[in-house]
This record gives sequence, structure tokens and C-alpha cells, in this order.
Amino acid sequence: MSNHPQDDSSWSRRGFLLSAAALAAVPILLPADPAAAAEELPDFPAGVALHRSAYRNWVGEITADGLWACAPTGPDQVTQVVNWAWQHGWRVRARGSSHGWSPLTVTEGTASDAPVLLVDTASHLTGLSLDSASAVRAGTGVTLEALLTYLEEHGLGVTAAPAPGDLTLGGALAVDAHGTAVPADGEQRLPGQTYGSLSNRILSLTAVVWDEDSGAYVLREFSRAEADSAALLTHLGRAFVTEVVLRVGANSNLRCVSRVDIPAAELFAAPGGDGRTFASFLEQAGRVEAIWFAYTEFPWLKVWSVAPTRPLTSRRVTSPYNYPFSDNVPTLVADLAGRMVSDAAWYLAPVLGNAQLDVATVGLTATLSADIWGPSKNTMLYIKPTTLRVTANGYAVLTSRDQVQRVVSQFTDFYRERLTAYTAQGRFPVNGTVEIRVTGLDDPAEAELQGARAPLLSALRADQEHPERDTAVWLDILTLPGTPYAEAFLREIEQFLLDGYDGTRVEWSKGWAYTDDAVWEDEEVLGTAIPGSFGEAVWGQAAGVLDRLDPHGVFGNAFLDRLFR
Repeated sequence: MSNHPQDDSSWSRRGFLLSAAALAAVPILLPADPAAAAEELPDFPAGVALHRSAYRNWVGEITADGLWACAPTGPDQVTQVVNWAWQHGWRVRARGSSHGWSPLTVTEGTASDAPVLLVDTASHLTGLSLDSASAVRAGTGVTLEALLTYLEEHGLGVTAAPAPGDLTLGGALAVDAHGTAVPADGEQRLPGQTYGSLSNRILSLTAVVWDEDSGAYVLREFSRAEADSAALLTHLGRAFVTEVVLRVGANSNLRCVSRVDIPAAELFAAPGGDGRTFASFLEQAGRVEAIWFAYTEFPWLKVWSVAPTRPLTSRRVTSPYNYPFSDNVPTLVADLAGRMVSDAAWYLAPVLGNAQLDVATVGLTATLSADIWGPSKNTMLYIKPTTLRVTANGYAVLTSRDQVQRVVSQFTDFYRERLTAYTAQGRFPVNGTVEIRVTGLDDPAEAELQGARAPLLSALRADQEHPERDTAVWLDILTLPGTPYAEAFLREIEQFLLDGYDGTRVEWSKGWAYTDDAVWEDEEVLGTAIPGSFGEAVWGQAAGVLDRLDPHGVFGNAFLDRLFR
């Protein structure tokens, strides 16, 4: 490494963090030329300002430059924009924080002159108010951090939430975003809480839909008890939801203990032993996450537990993002990752994995964050946009609670075996982490609304043919974008899961449908495995409702057209 001086911008920390591989650009807004706007978007609603904008997904793998974009000031303006798009043959794509991987918003290669209009939700669709003591009304552009902060101020909270606070609520609900939580041994669900996805909290939603009587798109509020709502609760970007009412409950104080002293061989051991297994922590606390750096033996295990009062050894935290060594990429990690990307030094993957583990181990002690306690938001949110940006695949394996350890053990064994085999050939397809979480399923009864419907397209939808499957094991593998052989490796993982567990569903926001050299391209997975994982009748019902509410295909793109063909 002495041959690469620290100020070499091709792989220095600064150079790497400014690259698309590390940090996708914040959307660039270019003021619209009024004459050009009038020519290219004739009769556009006068009260809605237009601008040119770049689109970047979370990791910068899907990009589009110079698209037309606007930021309606409220739902009524959204409706005006949608009707203009329908009348002029354009498509509308709702954009929040663009914190996702899959092409549900914009497809790669979308040209600047394509009839695609980005509609920003985060600028104005951010209202928050209490509908009742256990329900919050929220605009879909509000971030999860803002929502959870508002709830905390009113003594309210959620059971679990995704780790990034910058996600917009609308984007999170579109893809059934989730945290990690099942009931601990002896734990009873509290009123207003759910162990499923955020979509399972919806009591009502307001969406822009086609109205046959008026011959136009209109705003309509759907109760969770209406049949059509089931397709909108997790809509994958095939609808435009402007506002939701969510069921919430009393906030809890959570303790989060991190440890890096349990070897993977013990934590992920085959079921039947009495060691410190993943399932044993799940029984004790119900809220567990394992982060296993590539080519290392000691995962970073996080265990959350409900703790009304601060344990003696815990540090009180009053704000989220309490792992600065993870959120702000350390120089050593950035330098290694930068060298791998710029110099194609992918053989450094084992060095990077061990460096990340070393940083976590030292960082937990140095920042006094190995044992923290506070209001739920402050321990659940821990990922900032400044973290190392990597690509990710994602799957949910539906199983019974007593089979969680078996699923985890078989998956990690296969992952380790295949990674070893690739390495023996001089191939290093993974340089990030394996992440494992566990949730309950989306039980509509937990919404505490008479007649509430289950989300049709949530990965956490219960399988009526397998009532014993009450739990989902979420499995993700992360690696730097552009890593050679990654797609082929992740295809093997995907086929292992699809073939080995008929309860496997894709995690909508991440990578799936792998070929040997591409992602979201395997026609068998897109056309057969995914619809089959929900049941052809359920998939067809969802597609039919979404088509009926948007018969002109305003809310869609080329990828969604393929997925719902």
C-alpha cells in the first residue's frame, strides 16, 4: 500500500467517498428554461414549478440525468400533475429520498428526453398530526426520522423500523419496509403495535386514482377495510399515495447490546445445541440482528430488549445514529474500498472485511455504544447517508418460529461454502456483509380495525396454505457495486433459497432475479417465481386492482410493466 500515497485522489478516502460507488449524488436541480418547459411540457399546471433533475438510486447504479421534475405543494397539485401526465402521454414517478436499489422508480438508461416526470414528495407532502391517541396522519414525503421524532414527542412509537432515518414514509410503505422484531419469550403485543411491516400499520390512505365517472384522476381516501386498499398497502410504485393514517402505540425504551465475541460457527450453528445461537437471543429478546463481515469469524450481533428503566451498565442515548464509526466511513475502510474500486484490487476483500470488523470492535468500545438505552427511535435508527454505500440482495424466508435457527444455519453454511469455493478460484464476489433480521408476518388484526385487509404484495403476507409459517427470516448480502462475479454468486444464493424454501419471497427494495451477469433480469424469477411466491390468484388480484385504479399506466415504468405483465 506504500505505492499508493494518501493524497492519490484515485483511491483516497475523499476520492472514494465522492465516487458513485460510495455516495450517490444528491439530486441536482437545474432551473427550468420557461421557453423549453413550455415547448416540452405544454399546458403544464401553472402553479407547479418545474426543474431539471438528476436521479440517483442509493448506490448510484441506476442513474438518469436531466429529467423533468416538480415538487407539488400538496395533494391537489399532485392530482393536477397526474392528469396533465395522462393527457400528454407521460408517466409519473414519485420520488422521496431515492434510498433503494431496485428499478421500481426509474430504470437504468432512461433518457433525459423520456416522457418521465419525477414528482418529489419530500419537499411539501410532509404534514404530521394525531388523528387519535393511537393514530397518526402523515404525508408520504415525511422521513421516518421525522415521523418517529414526532411520535416520541407525543409518547408514541413503533415496535420496529428500518435502520435508515432518511427513508420517506411513502417509499417505505411502497416496499413493505420493516425492522427486526418478534415477541420475546413471554412478551405480549402492546395495543397499537405490530411485529410485521410498516404497511401493516395503515388504517387508511389517500391515493390519486382514476375515476370513471369524472373521466379523470382524483384524490380518494381508502379505508383499510376496503378490498381495493389491499393492493395499495404495498404497491411497488404502481400507485401514488399522498397521505396515510397509521396505527401506533405507546413508546417503549429499548436497550441495545452489541457484541462481537461469538464466533459464526456458534451463532449460526445447526439447531439442537445449547450454545449462544441466534435463536437463543431471539427467544430472550425478540429483536436481533446479525451483521457478518465477509471473510471474518465474529459477527456483530445486536440484541434489542424492552427495558422501561435504564439498566445500570447502559449508556442513555437521546438521539439516533449512535455508531459514528459505521455512519462516517473510517479512513482505513475508505482507502481499502477505494483501492478495490479504482485499481480493481478485489483480492483485498478479506482485508476489507477484517478492517471493518476491527473498526466495529474498537468503535463500540471507544464510543461507549456497546450497551445503549433510550426511547425506541434512538436505538432503532443507526444508518446515515454518509455510511459506505454498497449494493444488496434481499429475501424473506417464511418459516415457523421454531425453524429460524435451521434456516439461518443452512443459509450461512451455503454462503460460506460458496464464498470459499469462489475464493479458491481467485474470485472475491463479496466484500460487504451478510445481514440477518427476523420479523413477524403482517397480521391485519394487529391494525385493530374491523375488517382490515392484509397487504396483497407484502413479503410478510401470511400463506394461507401454510398457517404454521408465522415468522420471516430476512437475508441480505452486501457488496461494492461493480464487484466481479457478484451477480453469478448472488444468483447461486437466490436459487438456493428459491429451491430450498418454498416460502421465499424477494425484498422489493433490493436485488433479485439474478442472471450470471445482471440483476432484475431473470425471466423465470420475474414471471414465475415471484408471482408464485404469493399465489397466482393473489398476484392477479393485486395486478388487476392496480390496473383498474390506473388504467392508463401513468404510475409505472418499463420494469414494472415487465413485472406485472
